[in-house]
Formats: sequence, structure tokens, C-alpha cells
Amino acid sequence: MLDLVPVRRALLSVSDKTDLIPFAKTLASLGVELVSTGGTARALAEAGLEVVTVETLTGHPEILDGRVKTLHPRVHGGVLARRDLPAHLEALETHGISAIDLVCINLYPFERTIRSEGIEEAEAIEQIDIGGPALMRSAAKNFESVAVVTSPSQYDAVASELTANEGRTSRALRADLAAAAFSRTCEYDAAISAWMGHRQADRFAETLRMTFTGGTPLRYGENPHQRGALYRDPAAAGPSIAGAGVLGGKALSYNNILDASAGLELVLDLRSLARERRVAAVIKHTNPCGAAIGDSLADSFRRAWDGDSLAAFGSVVVLGGDVDGDTATSISDGSRFLEVIVADRFTPEAASILSQRWPSARLVETGPPAHAPSRPQVRSIAGGVLLQEPDDHPVNANDFRHAAGPAPDEALRQEAAFAFSVVKHLKSNAVAITSGGMLLGGGAGCVDRVNACRNAVTKAGDRLSSETASVAASDAFFPFPDGPEVLADAGVRCLVHPGGSKRDDETFALCDARGITCLLTGIRHFRH
Repeated sequence: MLDLVPVRRALLSVSDKTDLIPFAKTLASLGVELVSTGGTARALAEAGLEVVTVETLTGHPEILDGRVKTLHPRVHGGVLARRDLPAHLEALETHGISAIDLVCINLYPFERTIRSEGIEEAEAIEQIDIGGPALMRSAAKNFESVAVVTSPSQYDAVASELTANEGRTSRALRADLAAAAFSRTCEYDAAISAWMGHRQADRFAETLRMTFTGGTPLRYGENPHQRGALYRDPAAAGPSIAGAGVLGGKALSYNNILDASAGLELVLDLRSLARERRVAAVIKHTNPCGAAIGDSLADSFRRAWDGDSLAAFGSVVVLGGDVDGDTATSISDGSRFLEVIVADRFTPEAASILSQRWPSARLVETGPPAHAPSRPQVRSIAGGVLLQEPDDHPVNANDFRHAAGPAPDEALRQEAAFAFSVVKHLKSNAVAITSGGMLLGGGAGCVDRVNACRNAVTKAGDRLSSETASVAASDAFFPFPDGPEVLADAGVRCLVHPGGSKRDDETFALCDARGITCLLTGIRHFRH
């Protein structure tokens, strides 16, 4: 096969018209005939370029509201014909088909459409491209003769090579473009498959099909001797670390991503409780070592950091809102060290302040919170995977049942809701002690609940004895009253837990005797 192949005719049909006109002008300046469809043809003509419509090429109009435009032998024959086979060239001549040497195409914005809030099923379906992927695959299959351009990011490289080679493309470039085209169609089909599959009523079908795309190599996995990569769920909507933008610092590591994702889940839960106030979380090893609700983002950050400033060193911080210059200055104060800072957005001033303070820190923008359909959670095990619905049961203080001790007022109920939201995000067995919308101490990942209580009390320290409205939340029931006794001795004024133990009455009796309010949620939040 020839290395350098001349481009005499190009078919352009794009949804994303970014930088299209300069690229098309380069093609036209090299004597390339431009063939195009619908809106792309209009854009080219309005830019003063001479263009042949696909209708003229095929002798058939676009039909079915544009669903059928390029699905025609005069298009695909011109793309798929092998230039090294005389029989193929004779077939083109016999049927009056003109060879097409370059295809520039990108697809209907299906992925962007399904991420938009309130999109109807019919609207999403209309954004499923048929002719576009078919053309991509045809051109990529015949890369020995045809160049396929699938992204505006490729325009400069293709234009430069055409200019340098007097309107010809090299085999190396065509092969690279073909590989990119097949990757794009694979990603696109995966997004459609995932969207349709997740909409099925039975999530736990006999055969599980899930597709993740865009594998990005990471420096390593949990440890330097392990390889790692990040893949995205193409149908995911709403804020996520996998889909976030990184403004500065080093590339996110495997552990950074785990911690940031854990923190984002907690902050999204807390935002539903905070109303007009702001929230922040400080994460170490996927556990919150600090969490707070404050009057401002800077206030909530300071209170979250002060929850456990020892553990917070070298942590991941997640902020529920936009970070401006004043907030960034407050965060940068003192001898703190942060690995990752996650927020809805950073102003340019804030990004500059934080990047100067910690040049290696990653600044991650997730965008504002948005409603997204719940997604099943997948965890790999040796020989298979586990699938479950997400633990997205809302925490509502008004649903808690008063079981023992003094009746709670509204402020205490809201504090209990905050504590129970935080403990939900600690590794089980877990106990969280809070006061005034601030995590004072957490016991996480313990193999017995008594030591979870002891660890939480130790972390809370002297602050616990001075707090008059401290709440201890447990992610599951207390099997014995020994854990609650540890908390009572430390000065906790309210216990909130699911209930359901055979010895609940013993815990209730302890609370009545010690003047401790006991609230039952009826919901367990194990996090293994």
C-alpha cells in the first residue's frame, strides 16, 4: 500500500463545529472538494466555501427528519473502496461513485444530552447517532486509503501534515486516526448501552453488563508496586471525581480519587441538611476526620479542620460551594498541608492563591450539585463482583423515634441528623461524636463497637466535657449497653442509632438513668 495518499475529496459532517471553518479552509486551499450535510454544509457556505451537498452526491434528499443522510452506497462506497483493488475501482466507475479520501465527523451529543437535567427519553433517543458511527467505522476500516478525523483536537495535526505533504496523508497518521475513531465509537456505544441498561426496571438481571470508558493510567494503585487506572461511567450524571476537572497540581493518584470521592459523597449528603449554610469535610483514608456546617465556606472549613487537625495534615478537603479569594486565603493560613481540594468551582484568584501556597496540591472542580438518578454500586471480589443499590436513604431528623431520656428539641434533632449523616460515611463499625454541626471525634473501622466508642471519645478529648449538646451516632445498633456507657461517662447528651438489638431496653434504661436522649433511626448504615 502507498504511504502517502492524496486527499482530493473530503466529507465533513459534524455536530461540534469548533474550529471547523479554519480546518475546512485549509482543505479548500489544497484543492480538496468539500462534501457536506445539513447544518455543516450551511456553516461552510456561510463562511464563503464552495461545498457539494450530500443530496447532490447521492441524488437523494435527507429523509426522516435527518435520520437518514449519509446511509447510501454513493457515500459508503466512496469511503470503503480499496484503492489497490482494480475490481473496487471498476465498481466505483460502473456505479458513478466518487472516491472520498477524508472523512471529518463527530457524533450527536448523546453523552451531554443524558447528563442534562429533565431530559425526556424521546429526546435522548434522538441524540443516538446512526450514520455518524457507521461512517467513522467505514473510514477507519479503510485507513489504508482514507483519513478519518473525529475530533477538533485532531485538526491542527491533520492540516499540518496535509500542508507539509502537498495535500497527502501518511499511513502512520491514518492508522492513528483510525484507532482513535474505533475508540470513539466504542465509547459512544458504551454510553448508550449503559444508559439503556440502567433504565431497566430489573437492575439485578441474570447477566450483568456494565461498560466503563476512557481508561486513564494512574501513577500507581494503592501502593507503588501496583498499577492503576481510572475509568468513567459514560452514562453518569451529577458531580463526580471521575468526571471532574483538575485545575492545578500533580495528577490525581488512586488514593486521592478514593478519598475525594468519599468526601464528595459526604458533602452532598450534608448539603441537604445545611439549608442556607455551608459544609466542608476533611478526609483521610476515605474516612472523615473532620466535617462541619458553618455560616460561610471558610468557617465550615476551619471547623472541619479543627475537628482533628493532627489527622487532617496531608488530607483531602471537600468544600460544598465555590471558593473565592477570601476563602482561599483563609484555607492557606497557618502550617496546614493539603493534598487535594475539591469544590464546585474556584475563582481565578482562589486558584492562584492555593496553587502558590501548595504548588503540588490538586484543585478539583466538580460543578454544582445536580439531581442524578441513583447508580448501582459495584465492588470486585475474587472471581466476580458484588452489586448493590447505593445507600442513598435520606436522613430526616423528624423521622427519628424518641426512645428514652429527655425529649429532644428541634436543635438537638438537627444535630442528631448531622451526626448520623457523618457516621454513615465512616467505615464500620463506626461511632461519630458531634456538637454544634462539627465532628469532634470518630471511631472507624473497629471490629467491636465498644472500641469504636472509645476511639471516638479519645478523638473528641476535652472538648466533649465542655459541650452541652454533644451527640454520638452509631452506624448500627448497640448489642450491649457497654458502648453507650463509655459515651455516657464521657459526657455525651444524646445517642442516635438504628435500634433493633435484643438488649435495646438495657440501653434505654441507661439513657433514662443518666438523663441522655436516645433517638432511633430504624436504618442501618454499614460501610465495609
